[in-house]
This record gives sequence, C-alpha cells and structure tokens, in this order.
Amino acid sequence: MTAQPAAAAARATVYGYPRQGQNRELKKAVEGYWKGRATAAALRETAADLRRSNWQQLADAGIDEVPTGDFSYYDHVLDTSVMVGAVPERHRAAVQADALDGYFAMARGTQDVAPLEMTKWFDTNYHYLVPELGPDTVFRADSAKQVTELTEALAIGHTARPVLVGPVTYLLLAKPAPGVAADFDPLTLIDRLLPVYAEVLADLRAAGAEWVQLDEPALVQDRTRAELNAAERAYRDLGALTDRPKLLVASYFGRLGDALGILAKAPVDGLALDFTETAAANLGDLASVGGLSGKRLVAGVVNGRNIWINDLEKSLATLGTLLGLADRVDVAASCSLLHVPLDAGAERDIDPQVARWLAFARQKTREISVLARGLSQGTGAIAAELTANRADLASRAGSALTRDPAVRARTAAVTDADARRSQPYAERAAAQRAALGLPLLPTTTIGSFPQTTELRTARAGLRAGRIDTDGYEERIRNEIREVLSFQEKAGIDVLVHGEPERNDMVQYFAEQLTGYLATQHGWVQSYGTRYVRPPVLAGDISRPEPMTVRWTTYAQSLTSRPVKGMLTGPVTMLAWSFVRDDQPLGDTARQVALALRDEVNDLEAAGTSVIQVDEPALRETLPLRAADHPAYLEWATGSFRLSSSGVRPDTQIHTHMCYAEFGDIVQAIDDLDADVISLEAARSHMQVARELAAHGYPREAGPGVYDIHSPRVPSTEEAAALLRTGLEAIPADRLWVNPDCGLKTRGWPETRAALENMVAAARTVRGELSGP
Repeated sequence: MTAQPAAAAARATVYGYPRQGQNRELKKAVEGYWKGRATAAALRETAADLRRSNWQQLADAGIDEVPTGDFSYYDHVLDTSVMVGAVPERHRAAVQADALDGYFAMARGTQDVAPLEMTKWFDTNYHYLVPELGPDTVFRADSAKQVTELTEALAIGHTARPVLVGPVTYLLLAKPAPGVAADFDPLTLIDRLLPVYAEVLADLRAAGAEWVQLDEPALVQDRTRAELNAAERAYRDLGALTDRPKLLVASYFGRLGDALGILAKAPVDGLALDFTETAAANLGDLASVGGLSGKRLVAGVVNGRNIWINDLEKSLATLGTLLGLADRVDVAASCSLLHVPLDAGAERDIDPQVARWLAFARQKTREISVLARGLSQGTGAIAAELTANRADLASRAGSALTRDPAVRARTAAVTDADARRSQPYAERAAAQRAALGLPLLPTTTIGSFPQTTELRTARAGLRAGRIDTDGYEERIRNEIREVLSFQEKAGIDVLVHGEPERNDMVQYFAEQLTGYLATQHGWVQSYGTRYVRPPVLAGDISRPEPMTVRWTTYAQSLTSRPVKGMLTGPVTMLAWSFVRDDQPLGDTARQVALALRDEVNDLEAAGTSVIQVDEPALRETLPLRAADHPAYLEWATGSFRLSSSGVRPDTQIHTHMCYAEFGDIVQAIDDLDADVISLEAARSHMQVARELAAHGYPREAGPGVYDIHSPRVPSTEEAAALLRTGLEAIPADRLWVNPDCGLKTRGWPETRAALENMVAAARTVRGELSGP
C-alpha cells in the first residue's frame, strides 16, 4: 500500500487502558481503604504507580500519544460529575468534609444516604453511576483530577491527551434528580454546562495539553433533531473558544449516522471514529460528507471490545481508503481498552494453538503500533508481522476446535415448537400455585450468598492441591447447610443453595461446557472494585454432563421448602464472555440454549420445582440503533424460551435482570414467557414496576427492595415502603419480594440484617393487605 506522507506520519494511540493493574492492585488498594487497612495517601500512591505503569506499557508497545484522565477509583462518569460539580444535595456534606470519602459515598452509599443509581454503559457490561440533575443544578468546574494526571504524564516525558466524557453524552446519560419532575430533560442544561467545560479545557491547556479528547458515544444511538441540534451547538461553542487545546471528538460502539455530518462541519480539530465491523458504515458515511478536510482522523480499526487478533491486512485496507478523507489519519482501537483484559501473555493454561488467536490490551496496543507503522511506511516495513498474522488467522479458521458436526446438526433441527411451553401462562400459574403453596408476597433471593474468604481460600486450595476434593466438597456441603438454615430461620419462602461452589455465574458454566476456554488472569472491570474474568467462547457448545443437579438436589434434601435451581441464560452466557466473531450471535445462542435445556430438564427430573434462568444481559446486549432491535430480540428471546420450555406446566420458570434500562424492552421481557421475573428496582425507586404495569405485563414479578451494591442495610420500613410502591403497579397476587441482585459481593452481617428486614417488610405489608 502507499504510505502516508512522512510529514503526516500516523500516530498510534488509545482512548483508555485497563485500570486495575496486573494483579488487581487497584481493587486491593481501594477495598483496603474502605476497610481501614490503608490510608488515603497509600491509596493515592498505588493509583499513581498504576498510572505510571500503564503509560510506560503503552509507550513500550509503540503508542505515541497516551490517554490521561481515563483512570478512576470507581467510575469515569462519576469522575465527570465531580469535574462539573454535579454532586447530589444528599452527598454534599460528605464531599465537603472529605472529598475521597464523599466520592465513595456517591458510588456506594452509606447507612444513612443512598448512592447514585447505577446502570450499564451502553451495550457493555461496564456499569456507570448515573448523574442526577435538575433545573436548579449549578455546575462548577473542578479540573484538579484531570490536570494532576496530565501533569504526571508530561513530567515523565509522555505525549499525553486528556480524555473527558463529552458534555452531550454526559447530559444524555443523566436522569432527573429525586424530587424533580420525571419529564425534566437534563439536556436543557447544555448552555449552563458548556462554560464549565470551557474552564476545564482552559485549565488543561495551561497545564500543557496540546489535544483533549471529548467522548460522545451517545451520538451513535438514535437521536432526535433537538438532541442533534444540542450537539451542533455544543461543538460550535467549544470550537469557537480561543483559550483551548485542540479538540478531538470521539465516538465508538457504532455508526454515527446523522451526527457525523454535524461533527464534520463543527469547528473542532479532529474526530475519532469506529471502523470495526459493527461500525463499518462510518467509512461510507465519511466519504458521503466529503471527508474531514483540515482535520485529524483517529481511526478505530482494532476491536477494543473483543479479544481476537486483528486482521492486519483488512485493517490496512481500511486505513488506506481513509488516507484521502482527512488531513491526517492516526490509528487506534475502536474504544477504550477498559473492556478487555490486560495481557494474554500472562495466560499459561490456554492451548498454545488458541493462544495465537488472542489479543488482550497489551497485544492490541502492539497491533495498533504495527498498523501505524504500516500506514506511515508501507507494508514492506511490517512484512514479517503480516506473514505471522496471516498464519495465525488461518490457524483459527481451519481448526477442528471451532466446529462440532453433532452440535450443528442438533441446532439445525430445532423447531418453533421447541421454544414454546406446553400450556399458556394462566394454566401454568394455577398448577404452580397449587404445587408450591406459597403465601401472598412470597420472599426469595436472587441466587448467590456471600462468597466468604474461607470459600475463596478453599477453592484456591483445591486448585493448588493444598486440599483434596473430599475436603473441598465437605466445605461446600457445610456452607449449603448454613445458608439453608439461615433462610429457613429468616422465614424466606423459596430458598437457594447459595452457590458456594461457583466462582462466577458465567465462568462456572463455561468451565463445564465444550467450546469455552477459561482464563486465569483475564480480569475486566464490571463496576467499582468488582472484576470478572469473561471466558472465551472459541468453538461449538455442548454439555457433556449435568452441571448443577448434584448440589441443587443436595440442598433440596435438607428442606421441605422449594429450592431454586440456578442457571445463567444463553444471552448472558454470550454477553459476559468474549464471544466468537466467526458466526452469527444467534447461532451461538441457540447452541448454548440447547445445552441449558438439557440442564433444565435434568433439574426437573431430579425434583426441582422452581428453576431460575438468569438473563441480566438481555437489555445490555440490545443494539444501540432501534432498526437493529427486532432481529436481535427475536433470537435473544427465542434462545431463552428454547432453554426453558421443555418442562411441565407445574414447574415454575424464573428469570432475573438487573442494572439496566428496562423500559424499552418490556415487550421482550413479556416474550420470554417466564413465569416470574425479578428485577433491580431499589435505586430506581420501583420505576420498572411502573413500566411493567404500563405494558400490561401479565405474569409475576419481583422488583427488588434491597440494593445489594451498597453496604447499607435497608430498614424494615424502607423495604415496606418500596413494596407499597410496587403494589401500586403490580397486584399483590403477582408480586414477589426479593433483593435487586445476587449477594455474592456482600458480607454476612449486612446480608443477614437486610434479608431479615426484607422478610419483616413482607410480613408487615401482608398484614396490611389482610386487614384488621
């Protein structure tokens, strides 16, 4: 290919990098601070060390321009709220007393003050803290974090570019504060917010920033003309500032559409666009608007959300096409590398053949650097890398590991009837009520109970050979007995075994299914200090043997109350894995659904009368453009029904969803045809109950009354008040009482107290319903 002119040699860059460190040092430091084992100074020192290490890793990989400001103790959207002074009234005293403790109070809450609502960052499994705004919100600039981190990077010799959440995306992600009218539109505050951004930009310029990146991923979603007009006005005004760095407006996760023309004409200095397969239309759209004359284009050609190696020749072809469409073309990942693990080189247990196919953050930065060199100097400069890349891609395409003829034959034989229950819901409900004999407002939990240090130590001991299988399994049996005993004493109606044998709700199943690979160090941030290790879905899926029947039936043998079988649904098994990209997602989902169908049927045959198939990722995986929703929802809801429809009418199928915006998928929730759904509702004040009612949802539902992502223990009256709010939308004979989500991350003292209060609240409200 023709090289880019030397005067405009391509730079390699990224928008963000994993924060946690190789051994999750940030998690340990933050949790140590929360528990009083580390000082604020020690936490800050660890954070500074991690930032320096990240920048050095990037520089060593050939990244020419490193990001700053992407590092966070908890969440970058929360950091933006601090930067613009949007601190909720209830947290202001805490923030004024101690900025760090107040920051964590906004994220986690305290016993007396509720935290900010938390939900998913677009269609990823990362959770952000939702800004709370109202007509009385007063913004004030606080650029200290951004300036400090830029200064650190510049002082050790890096070319650095601060990265901020853009003003339009920030407002589009926000919600009306408590007490503010539900129809208040935070975007009406744009003219009030822009001067604050102008002040931050001036501070960064004074600190030495040549470029500042403003992230606007919300613009890849469907946007109204008013919202697009706000974006146009925002970047007209920011671009017109005289005291500012150069502005790079970045979008990712999809096609910009109408917003591309607006940003191309705006008086900003560059755009960063996603050019991976999910956003391939950006290439044609860019040509149709006449390119970016006089502007810098940062081309996201390396997938920042998945872990497969890049097709270097294909990316170079895209980059070559882009050369004629902008003043200069630089190379990047499609989004922040926050969404992938740190280093595939740390994995020692993965088949070497498969390891050739994997690229985590460190490997992706090298790919970006190679592509930038190829773009600047021509393909001859990277001939060796291209040859090795072709061989690795061919190895994957031709591997027997990726295809199982028996699985493909079974999937091809699926019929529509396989994805339908044998009787309609009304008949099933009557049979289930007769069989289960549950009280009004039945109580349950979502599945997991606290994963104690002792459990984790036992699991690590088994892996390391310090304890044998018999000793480990006796520890699991003891934990199940303790969990069941507590639930019975607390008065919970439908029990769970607590999942002490499970490391993660996806990984546990992935380790028992063919086609999946587990990592040892592939940690990815989900929220705050919660990190997960998404498994790698490399081949066709089947279930060699039962996965949960043994422990579920053991638990049921200890009690006369129903014990739920607990499974993770097909969509979530895909969404929380690094999924294969060589076949349609719907095909993979059907393979997983058939494996789960076998497990559901085996649980029922073993006497399990209540089976929960969790799908918390159903909303998360919803495409960002409405035009793409129907095709996705068809295979997503169909795969759930395929997994759960082979049971008798009197077997009750539950599902669960949490921390997402449910309003626009209520019809899909209905289409799942689950008998009972439990949903996060505590932080959003039962919003989902109202959304279900507005839709006319006909089945049973349990909107959560206990926010498990906060250490605070809700009082009996608080839980009862939420229940009463739920009853305004859902009839008492269809309302369940449960926490928002699983209790794995909580400690036993708060769990006991909160669940006892939850049961007491259910009894209180039952008494109110039955009258004097």
